[in-house]
Amino acid sequence: MTEARSGTPEFCDTNVVVYAFDRTAGAKHLSARALLDRLWDSNAGVLSVQVLQETFVVLTRRLPTPLPHQAARSIVEDLSAWRVVEPTSGDVVEAIDLSDHWQVSLWDAMILMAAQKAGAATLWSEDLGDGQAYGSVIVRNPFRPSS
Repeated sequence: MTEARSGTPEFCDTNVVVYAFDRTAGAKHLSARALLDRLWDSNAGVLSVQVLQETFVVLTRRLPTPLPHQAARSIVEDLSAWRVVEPTSGDVVEAIDLSDHWQVSLWDAMILMAAQKAGAATLWSEDLGDGQAYGSVIVRNPFRPSS
């Protein structure tokens, strides 16, 4: 895991990253792109290996017009310059406990655990409730006007 150079860490979930590169997503594309640009400029962006993996799969298989593998690979490689949380087997066990505690899927618990591990106070996602606190992490939906 590499350290962010400056800025308070802010964790991005897969959906936000994907919208930033999905030109068919309209207003969500513009909002996600602006958020990612801000996080690049401030060196505050954090994500996890899980986000990198899911981003590649969605960009190459699930978009209305999937990206070529090489283009998606380049995006993942560029995002790897951010601080990337690399979970351990112990983190998986912790996420299992968090999924039970918070009644979320294991995949969402892995994202929440990674955000906590990175010291992020904000998790940018549209998949979990906007404003919901999970321990020290607050979920923010970048596509809601209040965010």
